[in-house]
Amino acid sequence: MRFPPAFLEEIKHRLPISEVVRRRVKLQKAGREWKGLSPFNQERTPSFTVNDQKGFFHCFSSGQHGNIFDFLMLTEGLSFPEAVERLATDAGLALPRVSAETEEQERKRASLHEILEWATAYFEHRLQSQEGAGARDYLARRGLSADLIATFRIGYATSDKFALRDHLAAKGATREAMIDAGLLVHGEDIAVPYDRFRDRVIFPIADRSGRVIAFGGRALSSDVPAKYLNSPETPLFHKGSGLYNLHRARKAAHDSGTIIAVEGYVDVIAMHATGFPQTVAPLGTALTQEQCALLWRMAEEPILCFDGDRAGRKAAYRAADVALPLLGNGHSLRFALLPEGQDPDDLARSGGAPAIRAVLEAALPLVDLLWQRETEGESFTTPERRAALENRLDALARQIPDQTLQRYYRGEFVTRLANRFGAFTAPDFGQGMSGDARHGASRQRRDFAPGLNPDSPRGGPRSGNGSRRAGRGPAVMDYRAPLRISESLSRSALFQPREKALPPREAQILLLLLRHPILIDRHLEELAALDFINSEAASLRSVLIESIWSQAEAGTEVNSPPSSDLLQQRLVAQGHAALLTRLEKATPAASHWYLKPGAADSDAEALLRQTITLHQRAGALRHELRAAEAAVAADPSDVNFNRLAEIQSDLQTIDGTEAVIDGFGTASGHTAGTL
Repeated sequence: MRFPPAFLEEIKHRLPISEVVRRRVKLQKAGREWKGLSPFNQERTPSFTVNDQKGFFHCFSSGQHGNIFDFLMLTEGLSFPEAVERLATDAGLALPRVSAETEEQERKRASLHEILEWATAYFEHRLQSQEGAGARDYLARRGLSADLIATFRIGYATSDKFALRDHLAAKGATREAMIDAGLLVHGEDIAVPYDRFRDRVIFPIADRSGRVIAFGGRALSSDVPAKYLNSPETPLFHKGSGLYNLHRARKAAHDSGTIIAVEGYVDVIAMHATGFPQTVAPLGTALTQEQCALLWRMAEEPILCFDGDRAGRKAAYRAADVALPLLGNGHSLRFALLPEGQDPDDLARSGGAPAIRAVLEAALPLVDLLWQRETEGESFTTPERRAALENRLDALARQIPDQTLQRYYRGEFVTRLANRFGAFTAPDFGQGMSGDARHGASRQRRDFAPGLNPDSPRGGPRSGNGSRRAGRGPAVMDYRAPLRISESLSRSALFQPREKALPPREAQILLLLLRHPILIDRHLEELAALDFINSEAASLRSVLIESIWSQAEAGTEVNSPPSSDLLQQRLVAQGHAALLTRLEKATPAASHWYLKPGAADSDAEALLRQTITLHQRAGALRHELRAAEAAVAADPSDVNFNRLAEIQSDLQTIDGTEAVIDGFGTASGHTAGTL
């Protein structure tokens, strides 16, 4: 059986080779590799090594060497198809069906790779032409030498709307293939597809093997709507699943023992030139869970190096929220925050390698960044504010699925709270009691830091009445007992599928965008990265985003977006009328005033920010809930059931949280309110 190369690469991407090998060989960490006794020869001294970054094993005693497929074939006598089938199951991948259709898909992928390579060479050539003089001047001002330009294959797209299209067509590329590769802008209202990238410096984006799969373009003109523009999603390119410069950084990360993530493409190149080739960047989006997994494949504690401005700090905080539900197995993050107003490129040019090294060495652990975010610039002069801080920190720690690590995070937060505010001493419940009563009550009195339950072996919170009810009091419901419902109840609306239900928060986000279209452009990346539960809501979100991109590509100023009425007319014409009606019904009545045409964009934007934050936190909790449910299924212990109940409670709390906007309505003449 023939397997597509992309399928084999995906298996290797999902399964670190150490996970496969350790099923037969006891491995121990040895620097950046793993070591163990040879599975091929009898030996007393380990000579067998495994390298996750490079994806291979090597046995010095026998000379055997290979990847995960080779290991199974050598140790278990499997054929190559059998090894692929076994590992595909472990990786959660369905085997591809061998058919004329799959063969055609592989030919199509190969064709797209070829077309993108032609485009890369074309852009490189145009940069060195007379038309590329302005682009070369820009790169020179940014300090990029000719060697760096050649290494990163930087190019230039001319302002001609059809130059690339005509060049690729002359080489045999079809219009459909160029559209599939993300090189042309097309649509029902576009009679003739035209080049996506125009008058831009071009940065090729490669996959893990170094093949070009997309492009990023930096505009040279200051009056275009989008300063940076990336290729759209294509069969080869998924923004949230890759990293810029990954193919070059992998070996450097292995050699140095660390990986650095910055925000921009030029920042990556500047870091490379300054002596830090182990640097990558997200592809025009906030850091995703898939990108975190890629970073952890190369280092246990990647360093995220963000710009020294408010946006950079917000990006660091978003990355922390993304990483929390994924922590464990030695994986964490560190955060290098640059001086105010500087990015890695600025720092590299002004201070060189010593300045960058100093910033990296001062990188904050994740726990420090979380503490800084929750306490910086805040006043905690009242018990209510201190209690709110404690609750926020406890909620953050409980997002960590690894129970041991979660316990240490909670303990660290408790220690910091005690150091800042002092330990809290419980009252003496024994005063005025008889001797026996005092003896019993003394067991309830403890000196403890806020949030700790002294009766709990794990230092967890108390039960609702402040004591453990083990062995006394009313009977407690056994949540492990199977639930049974009557036949009539099972037919009620409560137990019917609700795929069509519109979550109020998703409806609220969409209505805000419909009533205030300017917010789509301002929050484009955040909106694109949101995980919508409802498929119709997700589809409408994509339509709204595409409307802005199409407008930008057509050369229209996004600062003057279509009116709310015009946008809704277009959506109705496209068949979304019923969904728009349901959006209105799904939104709480208390929120309707700021959705009216008279509401100020600034008020709506403030509410949108808070709503997005709540939605992101709810998404993280749902991810944690799935892990907790799996833990209960595997081990129905009290600890796992309590954990599941805590997460469910937190999710209900967030789903019921109202976004309170300070000073809300001042711009539009309304009084402050809540949603």
